Amino acid sequence: MSKVHVKTGDTVILLTGKYEDKYDKNGDRKTGKVAEVSPKEGKVIVEGINVITKHVKPTRMGQQGGIVKTEAPVYASKVQLVCPKCGKPTRVGHTFDENGKKFRVCKKCGKSFE
Repeated sequence: MSKVHVKTGDTVILLTGKYEDKYDKNGDRKTGKVAEVSPKEGKVIVEGINVITKHVKPTRMGQQGGIVKTEAPVYASKVQLVCPKCGKPTRVGHTFDENGKKFRVCKKCGKSFE
């Protein structure tokens, strides 16, 4: 089992890739919330990033088929965590509190993510 540096619910930016929706209107990199993490594949699904269209067939009688927009997985190495305190893209550091519990910290401002 491999580890991933982001968790579900984290805010991330997209670093690389030829995704048409990588930048917002101001030219800044798009941010999104992590919806799902797959550590076995090393991929994450980010809301609003890497949106694809799928052709869906109706599976039951009366159900409607058509074209559906959905988010596709992105490799976890292509996203970077955004610190909720300082708002900057950062790497993740780990420290321990006095009880011995491990938690994640921002490498730029030093504040805890939890």
